[in-house]
Amino acid sequence: MPQLSITTIATDTPMGAQAYQRQVTSRAAEALAAIDPRWTVREHTARSLRSRLPGDRRLPLSRLAAAPASVRRAVGRMLYAGDTVSHRMALELPPSPHADVATLHDVVAWRFPDEAAPVAAAAEELRRSAAVICVSAFTAEEAVRFLGVRDPHVVLNGVDPRYLDAAPLPEPTLRELGLDRPYVLHAGGAAQRKNLAGLAAAWRRVQPERHDLVLALAGPPHPRRTALFDGIPATRLLGRLPDDLMPGLVASATAVVVPSLYEGFGLPVLEGMAAGVPVVAANTSSLPEVAAGHALLVEPDADSIAAGILDATSGDSALDALVRGGRAHAAAFTWERSAAGHARVWSAVR
Repeated sequence: MPQLSITTIATDTPMGAQAYQRQVTSRAAEALAAIDPRWTVREHTARSLRSRLPGDRRLPLSRLAAAPASVRRAVGRMLYAGDTVSHRMALELPPSPHADVATLHDVVAWRFPDEAAPVAAAAEELRRSAAVICVSAFTAEEAVRFLGVRDPHVVLNGVDPRYLDAAPLPEPTLRELGLDRPYVLHAGGAAQRKNLAGLAAAWRRVQPERHDLVLALAGPPHPRRTALFDGIPATRLLGRLPDDLMPGLVASATAVVVPSLYEGFGLPVLEGMAAGVPVVAANTSSLPEVAAGHALLVEPDADSIAAGILDATSGDSALDALVRGGRAHAAAFTWERSAAGHARVWSAVR
């Protein structure tokens, strides 16, 4: 019987990549059974040698990331023994000697110096893989151009259905978060490519014209974010919030802003549209592809971001059609469809 293994790395700070892993992995067996019921699926979670996080494989992950290709191949022979197809969902993991499938969310490790350094052998391993799955056409183009990957497969992400059904958070919950008036929401990390500097400068322009609004920033605490927004009026640093609060937080927002210089996909755009909120997104990288005309696209400079936020919070009736179209567009991005796309790749490389 054909066997697929899906291997991830344990983390205590799950972000968009971990949402992808969870959603695809949980649907893998059903998606493969629709193609061939003989498939079996096993899941592995790798963790470092001293990690207290849950997992079933211990690996020297930091040393493995810097190890020569020959060492990584040797570890892969042990890790994926018995597989027909092995899908590794993090490039830090070693390649499989069987049909090796890897997910590539973006190439930021190669393009942005403030990101984690790329795994030394990753580019060559991707070129040798049986299949590379990219989460957007933009990322697939980057994989070809920067890494020399041939014929990557584009399988788009989905949106958590909780966003489509999300109700605004109750007022007492919002007040506990420090949100006592309408707000514009940014959710995500603080890497330079997130363009928080552009957003901070933009908010200084917006705030005098929108006295009733605050800018809420959700994401793991980071000194860059703290420094950028220190002293800017009407801003709230919410920190990292529980996952079950996020759909309601998005649905409660007056607008969502995604000013990034670079994204491999851009889940916050899709989540904002799914929750029925106007979205302002930078006209960069994968964001126009994901928005598909259902967001206010702006250049990633302060003046343009400010103008987009002012438009999105203007109450103009034209926004109603934008929001309706965005919600319908987002509803088509199901994780079932994404899992089915993965299953077609797994089955094809068997």
